[in-house]
Amino acid sequence: MSLSKKIFTYKRNKIEDSRGWFLKVLTGTELNLPNRTGEVYLTMAKPGEIKGGHYHPKANEWFTLITGECILRLEDMENQEFMEIFLNADDPVTVYVPFGIAHAFYNTSKEEEFILMAYSDQLFDPADTIPFNFKNLSR
Repeated sequence: MSLSKKIFTYKRNKIEDSRGWFLKVLTGTELNLPNRTGEVYLTMAKPGEIKGGHYHPKANEWFTLITGECILRLEDMENQEFMEIFLNADDPVTVYVPFGIAHAFYNTSKEEEFILMAYSDQLFDPADTIPFNFKNLSR
């Protein structure tokens, strides 16, 4: 089989708004994936903007900041416990956020966009994304 028949390219949809952009890297529907694959995506936020602000009843997610800095705000829907994690791309970590935990990423920079890479163990389902407004979320 020729190389051109072994290689696949997939058109992607970069969604942009005033806060930044969102780009799925894997949708879980590509050829040759294992039987069970979720989604890989990237999102960008401009300085001072917030991305996220929701929770998932089913999906578990893993987040790694690729560029920039932000505060990850988290709230447990079961007991309303709140926490913040400062993320900086110069000291990279991956944060696991299980289902039932609201999350929002606040770009704390005054000059630099952030790029965040994420993996969800579920394919996107609008019914599994519940908007959540953090009481103490301010820019």
